[in-house]
Amino acid sequence: MRREAVLSSKIEGTQATLGELLAAEAGAIVDRSPDDLREVGNYVVALEHGMSRLKKLPLCVRLTRDLHEKLMTGVRGQQSAPGQFRKTQNWIGKPGSTIATASYVPPPPGEIEASLAAWEKFLHESTLPPLVTIALAHYQFEAIHPFLDGNGRVGRLLITLFLRERKILPTPLLYLSAFFEASRRDYYDCLRGVGEREAWSDWLEYFLLGVARMSEDALNRATRINQLLAQWQKRVSGESSSNPLRVIELLGANPFVTTNGVANKLGIAFTTAQRAIERLERARIVKQVGDARRDRVYCATALLDILEELAART
Repeated sequence: MRREAVLSSKIEGTQATLGELLAAEAGAIVDRSPDDLREVGNYVVALEHGMSRLKKLPLCVRLTRDLHEKLMTGVRGQQSAPGQFRKTQNWIGKPGSTIATASYVPPPPGEIEASLAAWEKFLHESTLPPLVTIALAHYQFEAIHPFLDGNGRVGRLLITLFLRERKILPTPLLYLSAFFEASRRDYYDCLRGVGEREAWSDWLEYFLLGVARMSEDALNRATRINQLLAQWQKRVSGESSSNPLRVIELLGANPFVTTNGVANKLGIAFTTAQRAIERLERARIVKQVGDARRDRVYCATALLDILEELAART
C-alpha cells in the first residue's frame, strides 16, 4: 500500500521515496519535506479508509468525495476544497497554458454532478468484464476531473477499491501506479487518444497490459519477500529467545525498526529489544542506518531493495 502511495504521488510531482516514508513511520528523522511525506501518508489513509467503507458502502460518488477529503486534508492542495467538487473551470496543459491552449478541458462545474451520476450508474450496471469496466470508468473519471486537485490520485485509488469490491482481489495487492509512472507518456497519450480519436482499443490494451505486468510484478516481489523472510527465520531459529524471530515478523511489515518501536510492538523491555536487534545485526539481516548513538534506526536493506526496485513494464 505504501509503495502504491509513493508511486501514485510521484506521478503528481511529490518526491518522497518509499524508504523515506517507511523510515519516518518507524520513527526515524528523514531529510525530506514534511509536506511530501504528509501527501504520501494521506494516500495511505485514504486507501485504508476506502477499504473500511466498502464494508458498508458500494463504490459511489459519496465514497469518492470521502477519499478526496482524506487525501487533500492538511497538505499543499488543501486550498483545493477537500471533499468538494470544483466550482470553477479547470484545464490540463503544460505549465503556463491557458484554457485556450490547454490540451484538455474537462466539463464545466455545472455538469459535474450529472456526469458523475452517469459514471456511478455505469459502475453499478455494467455487464462488461470487470477489468474492462474499471478501465472505462477510470478514463471517464479522469475526463470529468471533478476536483480542483487530486483527481489522478483519487482515480488510481478507485481502481484498487473496485477490484476489491468485486472480490477480484482478496486484499489490495495489485496497483497500477508503478506501471503508469514507468510509462507516463503512454498513459497520457492513451487517455488523450480516447477524447481526440475515440481510440478505446488503444486505451484498453494499455490498461490490460498494465494489469498483467503489475500482477506478475506483485507475485514476483511477494515470492521473493517470503523466501527472504523464511531464510532469515531459519538463520536465527532454535535459539533460547524467540524475540529475534518476532522482530523478523515486524520486518515483513516495515524493513525499518527502532529499539523503542520493537519494545512497544512486542511488549518487551528496551534492553531485550536491543539484544534481539543486535542478534539480527550479527546475522547480517539488519544494519544501522545513520550514525546516531541514541534512537538508532536499523534497516533490512535486502528487503527494502525488493520493494524499491523498478517495475518491469515491457
